[in-house]
Amino acid sequence: MHFKISDFEFNNSNNTFIIAELSANHNQDFDIAVKTIEAAKEAGANALKIQTYTADTITINSSKEHFKITGDNLWRGKTLYQLYQEAFTPWEWQPKLKKVADDLGLILFSSPFDNTAVDFLETMNIPAYKIASFEITDIPLIKYVASKQKPIIISTGIASQDDIELAVETCKSQGNEQIALLKCTSSYPAPYEEINLNTMPDMKNRFNTIVGLSDHTLGISVPIAAVALGARIIEKHFILDKNIGGPDAAFSIEPKEFKLMVQSVREAEKSLGKITYDLSEKVKASRVFARSLFVVKDIKKGKIFSKDNMRSIRPSFGLHPKYMEDVLGKTAKVDIETGTPLSWDLID
Repeated sequence: MHFKISDFEFNNSNNTFIIAELSANHNQDFDIAVKTIEAAKEAGANALKIQTYTADTITINSSKEHFKITGDNLWRGKTLYQLYQEAFTPWEWQPKLKKVADDLGLILFSSPFDNTAVDFLETMNIPAYKIASFEITDIPLIKYVASKQKPIIISTGIASQDDIELAVETCKSQGNEQIALLKCTSSYPAPYEEINLNTMPDMKNRFNTIVGLSDHTLGISVPIAAVALGARIIEKHFILDKNIGGPDAAFSIEPKEFKLMVQSVREAEKSLGKITYDLSEKVKASRVFARSLFVVKDIKKGKIFSKDNMRSIRPSFGLHPKYMEDVLGKTAKVDIETGTPLSWDLID
């Protein structure tokens, strides 16, 4: 499967594409947005993702019950319009933010929420698109994004299997098979028992795509586990300082924790390695501490080897322990001192 974002190759290596999600974590302050991008680079992110919408492109300004946020969540009591007015990233910032990211060697791309956002992002020449979880059912939008023939990362936080199938087929209908699917749980923050990471390898096989994780849990253990299960993309909400506040602050992580996540992911990648039963030189050297057959009591010539005078102990200079039963009952060819590794030339 072909999938590439800028110079980042999603080939058979273990490299994981790590995305810092800016979302609303700029608190409508351009300088904070710039500092957050710089901190993301310093923390080891490969990319920074923004969101391209306005309150008017994503919903309407209505206080009718349909548009009020209810339930047990961070934004209860607000209307959708109020939330998105607070959370959106001003469009006039976005080319400037991309320039900042480009200069740092950080890939910047975005989630568009309508066709006007796609058109705007095309003028910025962004290298990829992200479909947010709640837009996975917006088939006209996905079709339009796919038509741009750029890599598409799709979050599946509210999706049924049918939703995912339709989104993937919509991309393919436009001749675009550069698709990655992110396992996601659209709960903020997401409880561990609802993550169901074991779905991710099935998703890879079922849809024949690159897979990864868009994570809303607190902490960094879930991304590390996801990499062990084959995630090639990790997306995590990133904030300069939680004291900034904002709609997404509660489930975002700060630079120090993000950096620890990146380091842990890189260590997990190294540990995955390849399928092999060959021993490295270091491991071979350690085999000296394996067990083998040793004489543990002095044995005179002609005396019988027994469990009392011969044992399987460390280190490995004697016969393999598998020969224990073959040696028992045989006699010593010569006098043998305690601590002598057993060898066939000592046995009659």
